Amino acid sequence: MSTKKRILFIATEMSPYLELTEFADIVNKLAIKSNDSGLEVRCIMPRFGVINERRHRLHEVVRLSGINVSVDDDDYPLQIKVASLPNARLQVYFLDNEDFFKRKDQIFHDENETWFDDNDLRTVFFCKGALETVKKFGWSPDVVHCSGWMTGLIPMYIKTVYKREPVFAHSKVVFTIGSQTFSENLGDSFLKKAQIAPTITQKELDIYKAADNTAMYRGGAHFADAVTFGTDEVEPSLAADFAKVRGKRILPFRSWEADLTDYLDLYNEIASK
Repeated sequence: MSTKKRILFIATEMSPYLELTEFADIVNKLAIKSNDSGLEVRCIMPRFGVINERRHRLHEVVRLSGINVSVDDDDYPLQIKVASLPNARLQVYFLDNEDFFKRKDQIFHDENETWFDDNDLRTVFFCKGALETVKKFGWSPDVVHCSGWMTGLIPMYIKTVYKREPVFAHSKVVFTIGSQTFSENLGDSFLKKAQIAPTITQKELDIYKAADNTAMYRGGAHFADAVTFGTDEVEPSLAADFAKVRGKRILPFRSWEADLTDYLDLYNEIASK
């Protein structure tokens, strides 16, 4: 049995597949550095329509596909694709769905820059789908590192609905607070859709109730075991909230040129607790 520590990256963006902010490059470098340092690494991200399947050599993982993800009393099929990260011996898994992600040139807005009114559903689907995919792997991560606002529900899910799942029984969560990338709102029904199980309490959902970019970051960071700052332009209220929190490991933003050793130290530190 392998004794390597296992690191799972769940990200909204990652170079070279999707680059919305500068942190996409950091996720790429972190995955490669973790892998080169002897950690066992896997990565999960959405398969947005702007990601070129032919160029990046994505192919469906038939043995993993076929999962139905239930959100707000409806079931949605989950298709899982995989690609090998260029210049690295590790795999990136892409979560796909015909209705949610097959929008060829758009991510969160249409061609007229109008916010998609189902971004709330897409977010819940991705967060739950990512965790169901890990269950399907049967692969227990020591550390789950979430980045991008779209991953903001995952720390809460791991600490509530999925805490009794064997694959997550010992998982620690790192959440990266990044830059503000949208000014819209996920809508009045977001919390209802986000409540994927009756065991999630209203108190646990309340931190997300503003349903905006800041709320997604605040919620993800609140439920995480450690928080990192992925930009030097973090929204001031978030920086104030987490700069002096007791009992939670905080990793401040260094620079875009930092060698990322601090992250590896963080993974090893929290995985050993």
